[in-house]
Amino acid sequence: MADLICIVCPKGCHLHVDEDNDFKVTGNQCGRGKVYGKQEMINPVRTITSTCRIREANLPRVPVKTSETIPKGKMQAIMYEINQVELQAPVHVGDVIIPNILDTGVDVVACKNMEKVN
Repeated sequence: MADLICIVCPKGCHLHVDEDNDFKVTGNQCGRGKVYGKQEMINPVRTITSTCRIREANLPRVPVKTSETIPKGKMQAIMYEINQVELQAPVHVGDVIIPNILDTGVDVVACKNMEKVN
């Protein structure tokens, strides 16, 4: 039996996942907690939010995020790749910064418009 705190909504339900009973989840107050608990035990995933350096913009960094969830075990390697990027303004919301990062099928995209400044 594994104990988790659900992070899907602000309630923070205390979940109990029975690995010996097909990952049966109890303690959840909604269906999303049941899905989260089972997935967290079988294949945990996360969305990464971070920043990249940018030149010739009004701020030194632009916020970025993964377009979908990625395997939790790849977070460190993905952050390493994101930290290597230096962009040139302009950059716009939704621009793909790193396509298919580490062959996950997930893109890293910009989350803020950053226009070029002189």
